[in-house]
Amino acid sequence: MGWFKRFKEGIQTTTKFKREAPEGLWFKCPSCNETSTRKELKENFFVCPKCDFHTRISSNDYFTLFFDGKFEILFDNIVPKDVLEWQDLKTYKERLEETVKKTRLTEAMSVAKGKINRRPLVVCCMDFNFIGGPIGSVEGVKKSRAIEVCLGERVPPMVISKTGGARMMESAFSLMQMAKTSAKLTLLAKAGIPYFSFLTDPTTGGVTASFAMLGDINFSEPGALIGFAGPRVIKETIKQDLPEGFQTAEFLLDHGFLDFIVHRKELKQRLGDLLSIFDRVQVPDEVTE
Repeated sequence: MGWFKRFKEGIQTTTKFKREAPEGLWFKCPSCNETSTRKELKENFFVCPKCDFHTRISSNDYFTLFFDGKFEILFDNIVPKDVLEWQDLKTYKERLEETVKKTRLTEAMSVAKGKINRRPLVVCCMDFNFIGGPIGSVEGVKKSRAIEVCLGERVPPMVISKTGGARMMESAFSLMQMAKTSAKLTLLAKAGIPYFSFLTDPTTGGVTASFAMLGDINFSEPGALIGFAGPRVIKETIKQDLPEGFQTAEFLLDHGFLDFIVHRKELKQRLGDLLSIFDRVQVPDEVTE
């Protein structure tokens, strides 16, 4: 029997086995820290299966969620331009090019027309992934043209807000969209066409100060952050502690700023119910004359 001497502890191999999970397979909830698969998350309407936390989703996810199959994207050819030649850490043009490449979106606002339970609806949805979904001149143009479609076809519009506020890279051009959109909405009111405002996480800044709170029906998803300035800024300004749950959808509902809160899995049915109710509302004679 031969003898041998081991010079190194353990068995050495030349092969290294990687046991890393494929990227994007797992989801860790930022609320409860529980882990689930992306497949489970998607099948549960992008809501955490453990704690019901509503994750942020894209405009296309919303369109797929509640439209009856097919829907038509409108005004996708309108794109932003760096009119002011803005530059901070990067130029606005560079930010736009990087964001378009990353998100495959042309702007923070997407407009789609389709049917929910066989009733037509035009939806303007903001994408937070596009530079934080801020108000820009293109967004104002898209909403304005969407309202014109609604007026021409007597179809209700819905705006899904998800934004950090105004787009600083467009300065006053961004702020003008607040007044422009608000004025355009008055035409809907005069025509007797309902406007639905759906506030999701987060809805802040100039959007909250204008069209997000002007709906005939204002509603939200559970737990959404809704406010003008951030809680930290308000606390430092008034030098007082803020109430528990301040600026959450539940807090706003209790104080009369929202009509209701809807779980994402019930969104399509609730929208169908709203369209059905308003479809039966009689338009005053003076409106149709």
